[in-house]
Amino acid sequence: MSQTTEVAQMSPEELASVQKLQDAYKALRSELGKVIVGQSGVMEELMIALFCRGHCLLVGVPGLAKTLLISTLSKTLSLSFNRIQFTPDLMPSDITGTEVIEEDKTSGKRALRFVRGPIFANAILADEINRTPPKTQAALLEAMQEHQVTAGGVQHRLAEPFFVMATQNPIEQEGTYPLPEAQLDRFMFMVMVNYPSESEEFDIVRLTTAPRKVELRHVLTAEDVIQLQELVRKVPVADHVVKYAIRLVRQTRLNQPDTPKFVKDYVSWGAGPRASQTLVMAGKARALLHGRYHVSTDDIRAVASPALRHRILTNFNAEAEGIRSDDIIKMLIDQTPRDAEDAKTAAALPKVFAEGTK
Repeated sequence: MSQTTEVAQMSPEELASVQKLQDAYKALRSELGKVIVGQSGVMEELMIALFCRGHCLLVGVPGLAKTLLISTLSKTLSLSFNRIQFTPDLMPSDITGTEVIEEDKTSGKRALRFVRGPIFANAILADEINRTPPKTQAALLEAMQEHQVTAGGVQHRLAEPFFVMATQNPIEQEGTYPLPEAQLDRFMFMVMVNYPSESEEFDIVRLTTAPRKVELRHVLTAEDVIQLQELVRKVPVADHVVKYAIRLVRQTRLNQPDTPKFVKDYVSWGAGPRASQTLVMAGKARALLHGRYHVSTDDIRAVASPALRHRILTNFNAEAEGIRSDDIIKMLIDQTPRDAEDAKTAAALPKVFAEGTK
């Protein structure tokens, strides 16, 4: 199905929504650019996760504006926002809330009342999430997956939209608690925040050491975000693109008959089905943000690293040779044909693409 045919099948309301999403994306980038210098790739990945109803984990050394980026994004959206500073003494009830005994002064009767914690907001910044013990980290699991909190046997729904943006310092290991694999898998993306270029660092120093006042405007409301999240799910995906995403993920697993040798050498555990879902959903959002109402294998390739890097567990051999999960992903992308022509040239996996291009 061609792009022209797909667009022709869209209703006027859907066409207007697509344009609204693209305009919102440009406006958000413009507002973030008033405060954040560079980091264009990080901004895009963060907004892809937002429009896919996903959670994001930002990893980078201190001073790279991870917290500032997230707090600035929340200010450009008309959403409730809470920041939770994770520390070793933080308790689960400090996040979710707790029940307190309340006495009615007129009748003298006592009753339990649930006092909501900071998790009850649309956007949550979990700052330095790896500095708190696993028991407290796990307090986020139910909220992230089910969008609810259970206290005293009662379920309390969280307001929509709801998404968690967490930060993590990769170099400080003393006094930290690495996130368990089950919780890492709940994050749609792990976004690597790298050092700025020399010219970007020049702009950062010049702008932040001079007096200035930045006025940020609200770009989207909660209703707008929910509407755009629904729009992303409606984007059509061809079968061969879905098979390409699944192929990338399945090659990370050791028990598959056609697992590449470098995966068997350097990977101890591969990615699960949630990784395949993430690739396709993120591909849909990226296609819309780039002005297309169809998903290509190039969209899948573009989101592969943030979607898979925290879902592939490397072994001791990889650590000894300095091989990271990002290197594994790059090798997988390089060897996996992205379309029928690629498959024909490489004489590999022709069936996968032939079925999707009839």
